[in-house]
Amino acid sequence: MMTAETETVQPATTGGRAFIEVTEVWTPDPDTGVLKLASGIYGPHDGFAAVSGTESFAKGEGLPGKAWADGRPVVLNGFRGTYFKRTEAAEAAGLTTAVAIPVFEASELRGVIVFLCADDRSRTGAIEIWEEDPGQTGLLRLADGYYGAAKHFEWVSHHTQFPRGQGLPGGVWAAGASMLMRDLGSSYRFIRAESAGQAGITTGLGLPVEVPGPETVVLTLLSARGTPIARRFELWDAVGGSGADARDVVLVDGLCESEGPLWGNPRRVAAWHGPIGQVAATGVPLARGSKSGEPVAGLPAGCIAVVAMPVFRGGRFAQVVAWYF
Repeated sequence: MMTAETETVQPATTGGRAFIEVTEVWTPDPDTGVLKLASGIYGPHDGFAAVSGTESFAKGEGLPGKAWADGRPVVLNGFRGTYFKRTEAAEAAGLTTAVAIPVFEASELRGVIVFLCADDRSRTGAIEIWEEDPGQTGLLRLADGYYGAAKHFEWVSHHTQFPRGQGLPGGVWAAGASMLMRDLGSSYRFIRAESAGQAGITTGLGLPVEVPGPETVVLTLLSARGTPIARRFELWDAVGGSGADARDVVLVDGLCESEGPLWGNPRRVAAWHGPIGQVAATGVPLARGSKSGEPVAGLPAGCIAVVAMPVFRGGRFAQVVAWYF
């Protein structure tokens, strides 16, 4: 049975507080079949962390269980009167919105990542779920999302569709792989550049979400400099091969908002080595940090927390996407 790694670290940011307040990873317990907390980063929210550590979710139960049962990401804006099980603890912590992303390897659930955000007038960013429009084949439409204070950007997003290969969602769709976009406010490749610039949104991470069935689902995380999703992003591709190195990964792209490109770091990580190697080896997402603010083994200098997510393509491990605070 896996022991939960829950952390109360307050992630460092380049300005203001992070757009995402809490990140959790829920995984199926092999003995009971229910979802239990495997790891998490809770910032200052000790009370919410304590409640979460005692919870479990059957398939279809609560937010993690619903994402599992639906086989697709779920966005929940507001908790009272819904299926969310930790409403009182979330409201006491000032948390108002949650997004759950199921991670499937073929039809097997590997885990559910849950992001929780606090709604206020100063936090700007986006967590978006794009799906192929059933009425217009060949176009992605916004299925749901959370934007904080970026209300105009949210309106624009609801009125934008992406053909394969265009914009960040369409680029991920065409490549079947995760992508990073920089300088979104001035990038000709980012279709919503003008409204992104007005909202202060600078960096975009897009990744394919493999779900049971033929549907196309793309997750985008859009980061603003004042209230960033993270300080640093990395994309690692599976090397392939066989035997012990079958899940080694190599760094193919990355950026740090304060330091620029990351090519000075080790370009290859072996399975089980550090947080990236652990996610590559297990196929299970990870949220890990330092309670004291001290350096964490396996993390880049200056970073005290990491969220790492595996990406599967056609039922096979393909990438690890990581972001750091």
